[in-house]
Amino acid sequence: MDKLTALSGILFFTADVFAIGSLANPDWIVTSVAGNMRLGLTRQCQMIHGRPEICTSPRLSTEWMFSFVCIVGGILCLTATCALLFASHWRRATVRYSRWLAFIGMTLFCLAAIVFPVGFHIDEIGGQPYKLPNHTQVGSSYVLFIMAIFFTIISELFTGKVCLPVL
Repeated sequence: MDKLTALSGILFFTADVFAIGSLANPDWIVTSVAGNMRLGLTRQCQMIHGRPEICTSPRLSTEWMFSFVCIVGGILCLTATCALLFASHWRRATVRYSRWLAFIGMTLFCLAAIVFPVGFHIDEIGGQPYKLPNHTQVGSSYVLFIMAIFFTIISELFTGKVCLPVL
């Protein structure tokens, strides 16, 4: 395994951790109207006037369900990519497959990033597609997800450099 393959594997793993972390946290959308509310794709948490925080599993809109499925699919692709890059130490041909799996994962992440803001119209947020109300902002989980996309793209560039034919 050469240095570029190892570097791309580390970056893919980092992107995978960021994507998993973004799903685990309910901080995709944060608002302070009627108490502090944190909306996520897996949990919704609300604290009203200093009382203990209550977390529930939200009923996701169609747009957010699609985003969730795309992110989970992207995570699975990146995990398989990391495994194939590790296996490339013994069998060099697996790098080619890891590149395509990573490309599919990157595409799924980008689809999720495009479709997620369409769901801003839900009652809990009260916005319009691609437009949050003034009292609402994106949270740290969404930033983690965007970082996962960034690391995936950079890793894909390194993997592409590795897979170029040697003349």
